[in-house]
Amino acid sequence: MEKNYYEILGVDKKATLQEIKKAYRKLARKYHPDLNPGNKTAEAKFKEIQEAYSVLNDPKKRSQYDQFGFVGNVSPGGREYTYTSGFDGFDFSDIGTNSFRDLFGNIFGTGSRRQKAQQRVTKGEDLLYTMKVGFMDAINGVKTRIRLTRQVQCSSCQGRGFVQNGDQTACPTCGGTGQSTMQSGFMKFSSTCPTCGGTGMSPGRECPVCHGKGLIQKTELISVRIPAGVDNGSKVRIPGKGNAGKGGSPTGDLFISIKVDSHPFFKRKGTNIYVKIPITVPEATLGAKIEVPTLYSKKKIKIPPGTKSGQKFRLSSVGAPIIGRKARGDQFVEVTIVPPPFNDEKIRELMRELDRISGENPREKMRTS
Repeated sequence: MEKNYYEILGVDKKATLQEIKKAYRKLARKYHPDLNPGNKTAEAKFKEIQEAYSVLNDPKKRSQYDQFGFVGNVSPGGREYTYTSGFDGFDFSDIGTNSFRDLFGNIFGTGSRRQKAQQRVTKGEDLLYTMKVGFMDAINGVKTRIRLTRQVQCSSCQGRGFVQNGDQTACPTCGGTGQSTMQSGFMKFSSTCPTCGGTGMSPGRECPVCHGKGLIQKTELISVRIPAGVDNGSKVRIPGKGNAGKGGSPTGDLFISIKVDSHPFFKRKGTNIYVKIPITVPEATLGAKIEVPTLYSKKKIKIPPGTKSGQKFRLSSVGAPIIGRKARGDQFVEVTIVPPPFNDEKIRELMRELDRISGENPREKMRTS
């Protein structure tokens, strides 16, 4: 025999159906995954118990197992079989490999990669929180706390949604069989009851705290760290601070969407910073060294003689931080020429003299005739 199902359930080969059911329910409750979270040994034992029960609980399969030592089909070229769970010995040789695995994956948890991928998407929901930060906090980074309402595991029932009691009754979904029967066309097959997990017993009374959901709402203060260099639309991930998953599934994540306040004179495009700096007519005409602000300190730049309004100068590596790198963008300084006070008579006289000496007409080339 490939496996001794009687030994797995701890019963004699002449055990009655009632004795088999009693042994199964006792073992299923002991090794149920909900009562042994994260215990791979218990999970494997639970599947083995289900496998044994699915055969010994069915007179036809039990007879075949007692006679041949396996349940399935015999072909001329040798033995081709699979352990079944409520499939009534149906011949699966005409069904594709993927379909075959999908069907048995529902029972033993060994489904196709596609099914396993779907099963993994059972973690709690991710949450999105919009946070407004100051311009310089976005540049330098900031540690703060936010108030967040999210779903957490109910501590009263440990997330199961029910409270166990001593006077358990038969599961209302499967009627105590532990199996959920489905039919598609001429095929009829069974899988583990989703309500009781195959134990055949009602899991208990509904938890009065979470009302059977396994989750409750909780508002808490969460510490978050916003890295230096974030910008409008940046998202910061806080692992494990989303909604809790049901039945002990992993908790989702919290994503913080950043909205940055504006600055009085700095403008930002990506990692580059732009600022407009006023200069006087003499500075533009004669040239000068002037001091300009940056995000971190003041820097001196040289204004060459004859500088025009709107001319740009570049300061390397004093822009916004590049997230994940020890580097920064640049800063671009645009100069604007500011005219002298017009209500000072001495300045006005000097301007007249300048106009007479230069004799310049900057619109000369714009004449149309």
